[in-house]
Amino acid sequence: IIHKNTRARRVFALAIGDVIVGIDIRASRTSLIVGEVNSFNQIEVVCSTSTKSNGIQKGKIINEAALAETLKKVVEDAEKEMDITINSAYITIPGKHVTIVQNSVTKEAKDKYSGISTRDVLTALLAAKAIEIPENKQIIDIITNDFVLDDGKEVKNPVGSFASSFTLDCQIILGDEEYLKVLRNVFKKANIEIDGYVPIVLAEKNLMLEESEQKDSIMLLDVGAQQINIGVFFGERMIYTNAIDIGGDNITNDIAIVLGISFEEAEKLKKQYSLALKSYIDNDTEVVLSTSKEPNKVIKSSEIVEIIEARVEQMFDLINKDITNKGLKSEINTVVLTGQEILSISKSDMVGKIALNIPVKASTGKIAGLIKPNYATAYGLVRYIATRPFSKNISSSVDKEKNESFRSEERFSRNA
Repeated sequence: IIHKNTRARRVFALAIGDVIVGIDIRASRTSLIVGEVNSFNQIEVVCSTSTKSNGIQKGKIINEAALAETLKKVVEDAEKEMDITINSAYITIPGKHVTIVQNSVTKEAKDKYSGISTRDVLTALLAAKAIEIPENKQIIDIITNDFVLDDGKEVKNPVGSFASSFTLDCQIILGDEEYLKVLRNVFKKANIEIDGYVPIVLAEKNLMLEESEQKDSIMLLDVGAQQINIGVFFGERMIYTNAIDIGGDNITNDIAIVLGISFEEAEKLKKQYSLALKSYIDNDTEVVLSTSKEPNKVIKSSEIVEIIEARVEQMFDLINKDITNKGLKSEINTVVLTGQEILSISKSDMVGKIALNIPVKASTGKIAGLIKPNYATAYGLVRYIATRPFSKNISSSVDKEKNESFRSEERFSRNA
């Protein structure tokens, strides 16, 4: 049986065969990815499952038992497909339950003649976590940026560098204690342990952004069915995350209410006439409504587009208000959109540019195009866990039916 790799600190690299399980929980769907380290030391997707979510709305868990059954379903599907037992997984967490604290610490090397050691770095990480934690919050992650040596040189990994001291720049990620407690209860009901929590936009960053964008001041917007997750990044530094309780379902509801039709027909019309600017309509066709109380009621397609446009405009207005109130708007150079609820609506980027007065574009991350949209965030989560340095958590706990480990022995890597 595989235990949690003794929870060794990330002085070891992932070994060939190590497995990371990532679960992305949303209001509409819960998706799971099993990633395995291949012989090229890359994460390879070996299983992906997805199921309709129950028990969660707008990032709030309203029925623990129902959500636990959702988790059981997505996990059991993966277990059957791979003939394994999944004991633990990493999970995403909405931005509304996350607080980011910027911190930096300077550490003296224990032996400057031998170079900076892994122990020196781990001691610095412990010191960085020694902050005053707000009431009802707890630390869920620490993101390391560059290390600055005493000569001013910036490095990703200072281990082995000959310097008498170094400064660690990092972000302490805090989660809402109450929400985490509820999540733990849900996973306990599903017989799955939680390896760690990762904000949605942080899981997506390296997947959705191009290399040049990852060095810029970017706002990443993930528009889901019921929430928009906001992430602001200044280069590698994660500055801010939040979630606004509005999404694609609101557009569908608007169409259903205004036109007096069923949610199902409204969803179909939203997809068929997915345009966010009425001025771009080429042919204002007639549309016959099938579920209206008025038999064979006929409307113009422009009426549907007007409803879509109004709600998309409101979405960006709310985002604009949020980042303006936080004093971040003037620092953002580009807005990147992701999530099928917004990418499927033509000209939504133009609406965003008008509302925000910032360039807005759809995500063009090359890696994101290699995986189905339903699994993109879960895959991003697995990739993030696999590549983050100096992490105390490595692979998830996964057993084969014959008690044969997925992973080989751990191998030391100075680049861990």
